[in-house]
This record gives sequence, structure tokens and C-alpha cells, in this order.
Amino acid sequence: MADVSKLLARAESLVDQLERLLPRETPATDWGASIAFRWRKKNGRSHIEPVRHVHRIALRDLQGIDAQKELVERNTRQFVEGYPANNVLLTGARGTGKSSLIKAVLNKYAPRGLRLIEVEKHDLIDLPDIVDRIGERPERFVLYCDDLSFDAGEPGFKALKVVLDGSIAAATDNCIIYATSNRRHLMPEYMQENLEYKHVGEEIHPSETSEEKISLSERFGVWAAFYPFDQDDYLKIVGVWLEHFKAPGARSEEVQRAALQWAMQRGSRSGRVAWQFARDWAGSQRLKGDGGRRKDE
Repeated sequence: MADVSKLLARAESLVDQLERLLPRETPATDWGASIAFRWRKKNGRSHIEPVRHVHRIALRDLQGIDAQKELVERNTRQFVEGYPANNVLLTGARGTGKSSLIKAVLNKYAPRGLRLIEVEKHDLIDLPDIVDRIGERPERFVLYCDDLSFDAGEPGFKALKVVLDGSIAAATDNCIIYATSNRRHLMPEYMQENLEYKHVGEEIHPSETSEEKISLSERFGVWAAFYPFDQDDYLKIVGVWLEHFKAPGARSEEVQRAALQWAMQRGSRSGRVAWQFARDWAGSQRLKGDGGRRKDE
């Protein structure tokens, strides 16, 4: 009997291991739970997960990027209305509002059926599967990848190229890709690549390596470039956020001096730095006004 018990225990252990290896049923997505979703992979299963707390930033909150707002919003409006629209690549300086702009257009057009699915760079190889899962949905989907860049040989590079352009299985009409990056060409380029060439008779053929790298960004039909803010734009953004936080003296000289010092310490005048300063200033002023008491006291 002892031998039989040991045999049964080993059999049960083996069955448990086999069950973990078998494909599991994909959990159904609750499409009514949110306007934004994430592609998640866990324990061998992939699913589209609702984002419970979406950043509620509005287009009017974004200052100093009027041309970029007009370009991206128009493309999004075309897409939501069912007209031809392009995939969008937002590139440029950090903290200048690239990802915030995408969130803002989502919030504006969500009542008209726009939804967003965030896909991490290492999951871009799953793009065809994501497209298949949403292909029959009535909503309009932005597939969003933040801070996108690639090293040579990464599998996501070719997967993204295939979905953007060149696959026999085209992306469905109800999805579009928006990506942000600090690199305009999405991959590092090296001086050596400009020095590589080969001779065939009298003809010189430049290296095709750089062309391969540039080809990915060219598959995005719309480019929106973002640049560092000058001092006036930075201070304007600081004032907007201080008013948002209902901080007193938003345009005073004292506040402006403090905001410029804050930016110097961080080596950047960006929208993100302005927002961080405004939060710090508004919080510290309220703390002083309350005599140092905690909010819940």
C-alpha cells in the first residue's frame, strides 16, 4: 500500500506539472471597465487588462506644443470618424509632453469610442495576436508604445515593421499605432556605418545598415517633433499647473525665481519639470497655510 501511495503522489505531481505546461484559457477582457488597457503576459497566458485609474489630463493642460497638438488631434479625429489616418511617431526631448498628448486625445475622444492598449516594447512580437483579438470590436483602438527604441537584433523591431507595413495580413481598420521615442530613427546610429562601403568597379555602394534603421520610422505616416522649452514657455507652463493646483501667486516673481532655480537643479526646462515644481510648490504652500498639520488630522 505504501508503494501505491507513493506512485499516486508522483502521478499527481506529474499531472500538475503537465497542466502548467498546457495552454490556459485566456481571460475575457472587460471592455466596459476602462478606456485604457494593457497587454499582459503571465504564467503562459496573454490577455488585455483594463487600467483602473486613467490619467485624466486634458488637451488644454498642455502648453507650448500647439502645432503638435493640432497634428496629432487631427489625425486622431480622422481615425475616430472612420476616415484614413496614419500611424504616429512622437519624438524629441524628454518631458516635453509626448505621452501626455496621447493620453489627452484619448480622454477627449473616448466618449466617441476611442480606446487605448499599451504594449511594452518586449511584447511587440505579440502585435499580430493583439490585432486579431480586437479586429471584430466596434471601438477604435490606439496601440500605444511609450519610450520606444531598439538595439540591433531585437525581435520587436521586425515585428513592428511587419505590422506597420509589409505583412500579407494587414492591420485591421479599427486600430492604429502611436509610439513615443527620444530617437527619431528609433535605433542608435554609429559613425562607422557611414564609413562602410564596397567597390564594384567604379561604383560605390554605401552601407545599407543605416537604411534598415531609418526604414522603421519612415513607416509611421505622421511625425510629431518635440523640442526643449525656452524660459518663457517653461514659466508659462509652471503658471498653468500652479493654477491647476489652486496655488496662490502663480505668476509672482517669487514663484518664477523658484521655478527657474528648480529647473537649473534638474538641468532641464520641460513640461514634466514644470509639473513637478508646481506640485512641490502648491503642496509646500498648503502645508505652511495649515501650520504644518497633516491633511487627515
